[in-house]
Amino acid sequence: MNIQEILNKTDRFAAHAGCQITEVDEQHAVAVMTVTNEHLNGGNVCQGGALFTLADLAIAALMNVRGQLTFGIHNSIMFVSSAREGDVLTAEAVSISDHHKIPSVEVRVTSQDNRLICHVTGMGYRKAVQLPTE
Repeated sequence: MNIQEILNKTDRFAAHAGCQITEVDEQHAVAVMTVTNEHLNGGNVCQGGALFTLADLAIAALMNVRGQLTFGIHNSIMFVSSAREGDVLTAEAVSISDHHKIPSVEVRVTSQDNRLICHVTGMGYRKAVQLPTE
């Protein structure tokens, strides 16, 4: 099983939120989500936690691509514009530093019309164990 299949299966929270990894290699990862009624907050726009979950899945795919268990230790999100019900969102993560212990990643979440929704940075910690596949 490759990292895309593993995380799409084992990251149950992201899957429940409608997020799915569609691409991953050593330098970038892509995750997608369609905004549904269940993603909306009281202002009828996509809740920030849903946006973060999408970005976090792309971060996880990229940081775990080696098969070595890596957890997030610091993330920052900047909301730029609102996503609405029906928007198809894409989170593209790119590697900033692939340090053997403390990797860092940058993510742009965009809508189907390439509008920037949010920008996320993430830093992880690589453990000395393999990523679980179950």
